[in-house]
Amino acid sequence: MRLVPASPKAVKYACETFHYAKVVPAASLSYSVFEGDAWCGVICFGGGAGAQMGSPYGLTHGQYLELVRVALNGKQSSTSKAVAIAIRLVRKKCPMVRLLISYADKGQKHFGTIYQATNWIFVDESESSGIDVFYKGKWGHNRGPSALPKEIYAKMPKRKRPGKRKYVYPLTKEMSILCEKRRKPYPKCG
Repeated sequence: MRLVPASPKAVKYACETFHYAKVVPAASLSYSVFEGDAWCGVICFGGGAGAQMGSPYGLTHGQYLELVRVALNGKQSSTSKAVAIAIRLVRKKCPMVRLLISYADKGQKHFGTIYQATNWIFVDESESSGIDVFYKGKWGHNRGPSALPKEIYAKMPKRKRPGKRKYVYPLTKEMSILCEKRRKPYPKCG
């Protein structure tokens, strides 16, 4: 298995084809995953959804990255191996990054199995205050449909958005000590 920098075209295709969200995230560092000569998809890292993501760990923007997408087609021999290689590449490419952060989507009934398999630290489980809307045959974020006429949007089925399970992966010894203090037992399926 090998990982190489991914082109924007590869990221777009993998995210829209292989990932359940069908959305291309803002990513500053992306890797294409190859098993032999077969392309299997991408793993993407970005600056995160908010500048405050690193603040619980005393970090500022540039000192942490969010693993924003694992969009693979299932032809790879091991997803956890691909993620582990990607982490090693981040360490090499971004020596200022001290922490990786990622989220497992409770709405998709994800428990963070890939993070547990690669020794991430489970630190939090959140409830969301956001709203999902049933639109074009699936539940999704309310931003797209909210642009529809108010009368149509008002009649659309809505639900409270499920929260997330937060995992962190420390890249330095001092960050490991801090993250271990926040460790909670891994959530279990069922």
